[in-house]
Amino acid sequence: MCGIIARIGGDDDGAVDELLTGLENLEYRGYDSAGLAIKNGGGPEVFKREGKISRLKDVLADETPDGGLGIGHTRWSTHGPPTDANAHPHTDCTGDVAVVHNGIVENYDELKAELRADGHEFESDTDTEVIPHLVEEELAEGADPETAFRRTIERLSGSYAVAMITDREHVVYATRRGSPLVLGVDGGDYFLASDVPAFLDFTDDVVYLDDGDVVVVEPDDYRITTPDGEAVDRTVRTVEWDPEDAGKGGYDHYMLKEIHEQPAALRQTLRGRADPATGDIRLEDFPAGSFADVDRVQFVACGTSYHAGLVGAQFLSDGGVPARTFLASEYATAQPPVDERTLVVGVTQSGETADTLSALRRANASGAATLAVTNVVGSTAARECDDALFIRAGPEIGVAATKTFSSQVVSLALLGERVARDVTGGRSEDARERLEALSELPGHVQQILDYTSARRVAEKYRDAEAYFFIGRGAVRPVALEGALKFKEISYEHAEGFAAGELKHGPLALVTPETPVFAVFTGRNDEKTLGNVKEAQARGAPVVAVASREQEAVAQYADEVLTIPDTHPDVAGVLANVQLQLLSYHAADLLDRAIDKPRNLAKSVTVE
Repeated sequence: MCGIIARIGGDDDGAVDELLTGLENLEYRGYDSAGLAIKNGGGPEVFKREGKISRLKDVLADETPDGGLGIGHTRWSTHGPPTDANAHPHTDCTGDVAVVHNGIVENYDELKAELRADGHEFESDTDTEVIPHLVEEELAEGADPETAFRRTIERLSGSYAVAMITDREHVVYATRRGSPLVLGVDGGDYFLASDVPAFLDFTDDVVYLDDGDVVVVEPDDYRITTPDGEAVDRTVRTVEWDPEDAGKGGYDHYMLKEIHEQPAALRQTLRGRADPATGDIRLEDFPAGSFADVDRVQFVACGTSYHAGLVGAQFLSDGGVPARTFLASEYATAQPPVDERTLVVGVTQSGETADTLSALRRANASGAATLAVTNVVGSTAARECDDALFIRAGPEIGVAATKTFSSQVVSLALLGERVARDVTGGRSEDARERLEALSELPGHVQQILDYTSARRVAEKYRDAEAYFFIGRGAVRPVALEGALKFKEISYEHAEGFAAGELKHGPLALVTPETPVFAVFTGRNDEKTLGNVKEAQARGAPVVAVASREQEAVAQYADEVLTIPDTHPDVAGVLANVQLQLLSYHAADLLDRAIDKPRNLAKSVTVE
């Protein structure tokens, strides 16, 4: 969603370049306008433009303001269309207060009516603009800027992260509730941002702010307090991400780079956690017996993470533990029964997904144990849940999740084995074989990357009317994920189905212009092959995703995207890599905005 960046330094210049770097580093969150405000001795000087950051840079090239302090923003429209006027920062009537905001002010209609009645004039359609005007009211009544900021925040309903500067002080005031905000520490210079990659070029020392924290930042100092003004101490952590990890590294797109990073990401996910020789699971914070009191497991997640959760539930069900996966947005409003023996697992790459956080909070309030499976140490999910399991995938910038899906699935496979052993008192018969297959995944993924024919297949079917993806059992979620990737970056119509459901309605859509991509794992292949024959009988071309050992499959397929032979429970990770590459090349051939698909954002922080 929207991205916030602030820079606070003691020098008289430098803010503009560093704010622009931060804005560019936040592009992956999705945006339709950008702007910044610089304090350069007088009131905040505001520059903002609808469209790409390059348009903002063009304006600044003609008149670059000096100043060591400023705030910036990339906007993803919620209230009002993308226009110059609706872009952030927003100011009050006097121009002395400038604010950037991520989230939604739910009571802005009420506040706006009140302010208009008091004579305030508004220049935008946004909910954000009420904030600087509320601050203006408080300042006019004699409050100092910090008090005015605190009183204003108290009046807001909804979720938000807010940063503010005024003409009166060389200070940035900021707070968060339900939207992410982190503080970067670089000696006497400081940064505030929606996500760590925004300032990773300048520092890797980070303070993760909790909901309700109010931070006051000035050169050489910062302090964090509760909404009531009570001082709190937040640990400075060093993130293990290198700035180059968040760059393209010579690839044309972040997505392609991150697809190719999967062997390394999977090695990090697996490192020290499983021993194929003995069949032991060694999750660092979950020794044997950690889940002995669990009766059932519920996964909550959204989008790609939901598909990973479906795989996780299958792992557990196969291990004898009742498990289901729920869309977090539905769980938050129609929660199934839970009790103290229910484990609710939130699967969220960023750890900041609003729907997933809401579902986890509801589960926790109902007495369930909660566990976050996330990529971000210090994220809201990691801090609010009872426990956290980190997938260790490294930074992912492309909006379309790739390496994080693979790392989530592998993490959930390890977690599932740990939980199943604790609950049932034994290990599955083929545990060693499954762990061996997991350990071979990095090398197998590399083989796919080296020898894939995905671009040729994408070229062959680039003019199709629609694309269907089918799978059975543990790879039904892979079919769903393959369709999601294809549609979100190619903008072509794609649907995923359980293979057996093809004949229960979707077959009506199958024509010679609708290729069917079928995932085979070596388990129940004959049934999936029957579904393939049904599609071919209607003239549809079929692309199989299968190993070379599955010769019967190749006989019936028009094309084969080959994966190395492996355990059926692990084959889905490999099949997914081929489908990621297929989606990427299809989008590239169509000249789509692969890293920033239209209307989408990397981290969805509103419900």
